[in-house]
Amino acid sequence: MQENPKKMWSGRFSGESSELLEEFNASIGFDRALWQEDIAGSKAHARMLGACGILKPEESEKIVAGLDAVFEEIKSGKFEFKTADEDIHMAVEKRLSELIGSDLGGRLHTARSRNDQVALDFRLYVLKSGVEISEKIRELVAALRDIASKHADTLMPGYTHLQHAQPVSLAYHLLAYAFMFRRDYERFTSSRERNNLCPLGSAALAGTPHPINRELVAQQLGFAGVTPNAMDSVSDRDFALEILFNVSVLMTHASRLCEELILWSSQEFGFVTISDAYSTGSSIMPQKKNPDVAELIRGKTGRVNGNLVALLTVMKGLPLAYNKDMQEDKEGVFDSVATALASLEILKQMLKTAKFNEQNMLAMTRRGHLTATDLADYLVREKNVPFRQAHFITGKAVAYAENLGLDLSELNAQQLASVDESLDAGAVKFLDLNASKEARKSQGGTANESVAAQIEILNGWLKDK
Repeated sequence: MQENPKKMWSGRFSGESSELLEEFNASIGFDRALWQEDIAGSKAHARMLGACGILKPEESEKIVAGLDAVFEEIKSGKFEFKTADEDIHMAVEKRLSELIGSDLGGRLHTARSRNDQVALDFRLYVLKSGVEISEKIRELVAALRDIASKHADTLMPGYTHLQHAQPVSLAYHLLAYAFMFRRDYERFTSSRERNNLCPLGSAALAGTPHPINRELVAQQLGFAGVTPNAMDSVSDRDFALEILFNVSVLMTHASRLCEELILWSSQEFGFVTISDAYSTGSSIMPQKKNPDVAELIRGKTGRVNGNLVALLTVMKGLPLAYNKDMQEDKEGVFDSVATALASLEILKQMLKTAKFNEQNMLAMTRRGHLTATDLADYLVREKNVPFRQAHFITGKAVAYAENLGLDLSELNAQQLASVDESLDAGAVKFLDLNASKEARKSQGGTANESVAAQIEILNGWLKDK
C-alpha cells in the first residue's frame, strides 16, 4: 500500500507547499477548539456508513474505536497538534490513520468533504455555546429577580435624558434589565430552533452519489433534521452570524446595566457600593475604588460588536458555495462566546455582592421635582383642567419651588394655592413620592402591585427553564 503523501489533498500537486503558505493557510491554531465536535461528527458519519453498507460493520466499529482513542489523546493532552496538518479535521483523520491504518482510516472520508465537515463541527459548537450562554442568562435573570424582590419599597429617581423624571423603585428599575435579558434568552432559543439542522452529507457542494442516510447522522448528533440544500449547507454561516448578533445585543444590555452601576457607584450618585471582590484600586491614588468589572464589560461590548461586523463583511461578497474566506468565521465567534460567558458570570456575582444605598436613593428622589406629572394629572382628573393648561400651571409651581430652594414635593397647601387657584389643599397628597410610585398600578408600572406581578412573570418563566 502506498504511503499517504504529506498533504491528504496533494495528489494533484508536484511541488511542495512553501512554509509561508503552510503558516498562512493553517487554521489548526484556533479550530482545534472544535476537536470534540469533529470527533463526534466523524463517529456519527462512520456509523452511518456502516449502517448503509458503504463500510462493513467491523470497519465502522474499528473506525469509531480509533476515534475514541484520538479523543482520549486530545483530552489527556498527549495529542500533538501540527501546523502541517492544516486544520483539526486533517489532524484527527491523520492520527486515526496512524492508529488503525491508512487504508481503513482513509475510508472515513467517504461521502463527505471538509466543506460539510467544518459546517457540521462549527454548527455543533455554535448550538452548544448558545445553550451555555442561555443558562448564564437564566442565572443572571434569577439574580436580578432576587434583588428586585427585596427592593419594591426602595425609592429612587427614574430618569429620562439622565434627568430626574418620576419616582420609581429600585426593584422596578432592575426588573427592566431582567426583561431585557429574558429577550436575549429567547433570541438564543429562536436561533437554536432555526439552525438545529445537520449539514453533513452535503459533501463539497452538490451532495454525494453514495447511498447515505443523512437523517441517521442527524439523529445521532441530536439535530432536529437535515439541511435541505447542499450548496446552501456548506456556504451558510447564518448560524454564526446569529450567535454573534445575539451576543452583541446581550452585551449591549449588559453594558447599559454596567454603565448605570458605574454612575451609581460614583460619589455624585452614591447609589451602590460594589464589593471589594469586584473592584480595583489605583496605582497612585490610595483612596480610589474603581468599578473595573463594569468598565471591562462595557469595553468588551465594543469587541463583540466588531466580531459581528467582521463576519458580516467577510460574507457579504462571497459567491456560492464554499470559499476560503470563510476560514475567518471562527475566531470572532470563539472570542464572542468566551467573552459573553465570562461577562455574564462576573456580572451576576458583582450584582449579588453589591450593596444598594437606599438612603442616598431616597434623598435624590427629593430633588428634581419628580411628582410634577402627578400634580398635572391631578388637575386633569380632579379639576377638569385641559392637560396643556395643567402642564403650564405645574411648570409655574416648579419654578415657584425652585425660587424657594425647595423641591415640588415639599410645598404645602398654602404655597400651592399662591401659584394658582386650582391648586387647592387636595393637591398636596399628590406630591408624595411614595404615593406617586403606588399610583402607577397599570400593567408594567412601578407600583408594588405591578412589580409583584412582573416578578411572578419571571418566576413562571424561570420555573419553565
